[in-house]
Amino acid sequence: MKEVARFLIGVKKEMTRVRWPKKKEMITYSIATIIFILFFGLFFSMLDFIIAGLKTLVR
Repeated sequence: MKEVARFLIGVKKEMTRVRWPKKKEMITYSIATIIFILFFGLFFSMLDFIIAGLKTLVR
């Protein structure tokens, strides 16, 4: 039980050292993430569409 308590005290101490992002940074990171998701979603959808089209031409 002492080991668990020591672990939790260590976790609490480390959490005081964490630098949490500000609201403006979080908005920026969130927008960048959404843009990347949309870009790669469209990219792989188009790639799949092209490969499927080529596959039908080969048959």
